[in-house]
Amino acid sequence: MKDPYQKYRFSAINIKKDVAIRFRNFSRLVSDSHTHTLERVMNFFEWNDLSPNDDLGINNNRTNKRINAVIAILKNIEKHQTLPTKAMLDTLFQEISNMENTEEKEEDFDFGSPEPLSRDNELDHYRNRYEEMQQLLGNHKNRMLDLLKRMTYVKGTFGKGHYKLDMDQPEFEKLKKEL
Repeated sequence: MKDPYQKYRFSAINIKKDVAIRFRNFSRLVSDSHTHTLERVMNFFEWNDLSPNDDLGINNNRTNKRINAVIAILKNIEKHQTLPTKAMLDTLFQEISNMENTEEKEEDFDFGSPEPLSRDNELDHYRNRYEEMQQLLGNHKNRMLDLLKRMTYVKGTFGKGHYKLDMDQPEFEKLKKEL
């Protein structure tokens, strides 16, 4: 295999030693040869219509055009996305504040003070409530025991077995409604 640089003619350029060392280090990062690195650097300046003496600040016409394009894009985003979203949020917050104002008006109504319960009445109330809850718990417990009695274990031919509930569809729907 031939060396690809054989067909080129090389020429020497005198460069200060510290600049040459800096260029060699830069060349290792950019390309596989000094020639390709120098070509890429020159192409960059030509393609971007730049000169090493150019000021890349705001004074450059091309940069100004790019900055103006970015500003136009941001204004467009603000006009079509941010402002409508802000308007929707403002409307939402305004509705919430209106609802809070109406709730404050509703709170102004006086429903009177509740009758204070005597100690005996309060104890009777809680005792009755406790008995109702105990009765309800007993009913649920009896239903669960009835369901467990109706369940049978079915051994699977392949793998684990499972439980089957012996109950017809209308009875099952009735149980669901009760629960």
